[in-house]
Amino acid sequence: MNVEIPPHVRETASQLGDGVPYALKVLAGRLADDPDMGEPSAVPGILTVMIDGDLFEDCPALAVGYIREPARLEIRYVTPASFVQPAADNPDRREPQGQHQEQPAHPGAEAVAVREVADAWRRISGWLRANAPDSHAALRAGASAAAVAAVEGDLGIQLPAELRALWLLTAGDDGAHGWGCLPGNRALMTLEAVSALYRMRMAAQAQEDILNSGRPEGERVTVWQATWVPVIGLGPADDTSGLYLDAATGFLGRWSRYKEAPGEERDTLVTYMEEMADMLESPALAARDKPGLIGGTLVWLSSVDPVREDRWQLLTD
Repeated sequence: MNVEIPPHVRETASQLGDGVPYALKVLAGRLADDPDMGEPSAVPGILTVMIDGDLFEDCPALAVGYIREPARLEIRYVTPASFVQPAADNPDRREPQGQHQEQPAHPGAEAVAVREVADAWRRISGWLRANAPDSHAALRAGASAAAVAAVEGDLGIQLPAELRALWLLTAGDDGAHGWGCLPGNRALMTLEAVSALYRMRMAAQAQEDILNSGRPEGERVTVWQATWVPVIGLGPADDTSGLYLDAATGFLGRWSRYKEAPGEERDTLVTYMEEMADMLESPALAARDKPGLIGGTLVWLSSVDPVREDRWQLLTD
């Protein structure tokens, strides 16, 4: 049985630990002899097999997804097993206010989301490297697994696997000339900013809860929920508003320090990143915002001020 490992899977493996490429090679040999060793996942056609990290030096426990065809087998993704397995019960983890935590997604489905957000980010960062070097230079390097785990512990909730995967690729956007690279020139928040804003917003909700105790049920105010993780700010140094990722539902939502009520975007992190990648690669089809350049910086049309209009260049396919 021929076992294929695509380049993007090899790249992912090299980022997960020095021992991961070797572990993947060993697994490929085992799959060639026993192609049915994996377990069916929730994703049609995808089989999942686990790698025990203790068997390899500098290699975490891994979940590997693959498809089997009559004459070939292709490994589709590799990701830390902790990203796709439900965490053990932890009394310190918070449940959403007024509801129970939703059941975790199937490991196979979570692993696919991890692969999709990683693929979308590689398309985005690759485009920035080639076309907007100033914006690319403003991106922070990926966080360590320990740093991501520290944020998760600080918030006291289980983070969505795709968010942890994104933070391993980039730990935030410091902005180029004041502009973040996301649509609207929003910026992916740094891990430090995420923790600080989460604590601030939870404190604000605690004050509202005191006031809510004296309000009629229909007039009670919710400014934050325990499962909301702030991920995108209005700008690199502007956290007055932005987008959160609801760890309970997987959907993004809008938040603001002003009196605006929170609202759902009905995007997942994956669809948000994939749409951005599509807009950069095919700007003529961009509907939400129009990408352009000012020098080596990506600037979206909605953020162009009149002073710089003559310098802004609309991207073309």
